[in-house]
Amino acid sequence: MNFSGNQIRVSVVDDEYLIATTLALVLSSHGFQATVFTDALKALQAARCDPPDLIISEVSMSLLSGIELAIQVRKQCPDCKVLLFSGQPDAADLLANSQANGYSFVVLPKPIHPTQLLTEIRSLVGSIPLPTPNISWQSGDVGFNGKTMKLGGTR
Repeated sequence: MNFSGNQIRVSVVDDEYLIATTLALVLSSHGFQATVFTDALKALQAARCDPPDLIISEVSMSLLSGIELAIQVRKQCPDCKVLLFSGQPDAADLLANSQANGYSFVVLPKPIHPTQLLTEIRSLVGSIPLPTPNISWQSGDVGFNGKTMKLGGTR
């Protein structure tokens, strides 16, 4: 894997823009360098020029499924990790076909909670040093439901 400034480069691929950008925002806030693609063919083309460390893709998309994308990327970049997700019932058939051809991928249910996604990424990347979340706060009062509490410190 080739890290750009110790950031894990992730391609997030989903033909639903809102889902792709939301996942990328979650990943970016945890220190990943996330790039959004709503077209699997463009994600494949980008991977040829600059292979990501990880691809997270929806399975069911037009023109090129997430599984077909994963197979093509694995052929070009064997070190690239792949996480697939789907809320569609046809994903099982597509996955069975890829397994019959010798490819095995982790497929997560959709929707997926960000904590579960990050846990799956950690288990997939294994010994790769994961980025530190980009979270900070400053001292001050915070109000919520009519109550005020003090925050202190910086992280």
